[in-house]
Amino acid sequence: MPTHAVTNQVPPLIDHDVAEQPVILEAIARARADHALDALHEIGRQAGSAEVLDLADRAEAHPPVLRTHDRYGNRIDEVDYDPAYHELMRRAVGFGLHAAPWAETSPSPHLVRAAKMSVWGPTDAGHLCPISMTYAVVPALRANAELADRYEPLLTAPVYEPGLRAPLSKAGLIAGMSMTEKQGGSDVRANTTVANPTGDGTYRITGHKWFTSAPMSDVFLVLAQAPGGLSCFFVPRILPDGTRNPFALQRLKDKLGNRSNASSEVEYDGTLGWLVGEEGRGVRTIVEMVNLTRLDCTLGTATSMRTGVMNAAHHASHRRAFGAALIDQPLMRNVIADLAVEAEASTVAALWLAEVTDRAVAGDARADSLRRIGLAVSKYYVCKRGPIHAAESLECLGGNGYVEESRMPRLYREAPLMSVWEGSGNVAALDVLRAIVRQPETLEIFFDEVGVVQGQSPELDRALTVLRGRFADVSDPAAIQFAARQIVGDMALVLQGSLLLRFGHPAVAEAFVVSRLGSTRGDVFGCLPDGLGISTILDRVTPKVG
Repeated sequence: MPTHAVTNQVPPLIDHDVAEQPVILEAIARARADHALDALHEIGRQAGSAEVLDLADRAEAHPPVLRTHDRYGNRIDEVDYDPAYHELMRRAVGFGLHAAPWAETSPSPHLVRAAKMSVWGPTDAGHLCPISMTYAVVPALRANAELADRYEPLLTAPVYEPGLRAPLSKAGLIAGMSMTEKQGGSDVRANTTVANPTGDGTYRITGHKWFTSAPMSDVFLVLAQAPGGLSCFFVPRILPDGTRNPFALQRLKDKLGNRSNASSEVEYDGTLGWLVGEEGRGVRTIVEMVNLTRLDCTLGTATSMRTGVMNAAHHASHRRAFGAALIDQPLMRNVIADLAVEAEASTVAALWLAEVTDRAVAGDARADSLRRIGLAVSKYYVCKRGPIHAAESLECLGGNGYVEESRMPRLYREAPLMSVWEGSGNVAALDVLRAIVRQPETLEIFFDEVGVVQGQSPELDRALTVLRGRFADVSDPAAIQFAARQIVGDMALVLQGSLLLRFGHPAVAEAFVVSRLGSTRGDVFGCLPDGLGISTILDRVTPKVG
């Protein structure tokens, strides 16, 4: 029928190389990690393919199902996933997005892994949760050398084997963590789960965990109160002899965001665990895992931002309104360019943090301090910006963006997770101040790092002066805490501005410092001053299809 002729609709954004993004390729070039380019582009071609996007859609459309008992009434506590989820997991592990950097001998393994994650990330957020936890568990597990020797080779292996079997009988393992409880949340020292020593070197753990994602993982790090205080334990789903470790899945969480991954409440009842680290030092033991998952929170938000703005730029390049393509309408150009600046600044910060992680892992003490404060600062600010960025990107597609088939609502629903996971905004902001109080030299290391570009931008110089003034008087801790969000937000902006001036494209760097550190910033996107290389900024985020 003539009334059903379809015109002025945007072609699907498929069959393109997601790795063809200047901000990622430039980071790889800076690190002299060209050895990773072939693999990166292979991941990019798969991530942009119709086949993989269909897998992601199917995994999201068919949420996992909890099975507490088998047909005979035996407790089994298993979760069934759609086959598409397992295929996404298989590919992600095969690409080395999990714990592979810890066994890698090539240069810059953590930066390369971050770049790969950022390219694969637009496919499906859900399966990347266990991928991230497996990456993060390795350095914490090394606090028990015997466990690390036995299990680390399997955690780093490029093999995904779903199903519950004795861990050492499998070719590859996935790890999770079980920390938070209903009465404490981020305050894990309020945990009531207990771990009683058995006398043979193991502990029996009893308690209720409020939020445990990916419960079909092979092994978990669990926090529980031992006689010596809060401690960290290694808990397998299946014991070495092949029997089931008590691990009762009470229910799956009905989440705001992704549906493809299961998140659960777990009841431990005499569950067997092995101590990791020393009794009473559970937080110190597991903090390295938290640091690395915070890196992935920042990276994941930056990836979501780039995904949103790429979809917005693609839509605007093909959709016409009021006699011209949307991308040629001055205000729409401003909005998308502003979104692009935010996404690129966040990505540069996230990839820089991965590069600093490489240096810290290699034993650079200054890099370790810089990573500690840089992660908390960036996790707070970047993840806090994620939801408003997702909303604005969605709006660029108009009503089409509000429809699930556009995949934009998925970005919008997922965005708040990164700000909540591994400490909400307040927790992350206060963690920055806590680090500065405990290690005052950390603040000077931060200022030395961002001050490298002093004199290159009057906006950055002024922002640095104001920021230093905020720390001039710390005699009133309550006053500092009251203003923690503003202080840490300013630190994040100065850090991003400095990194862009050092490593970013000049057009993006200028737009950022003028709009974010100058006096032109509005309360919505689309407030860039005219004459800031808008065409160049847009070209960097418009996907090259075909």
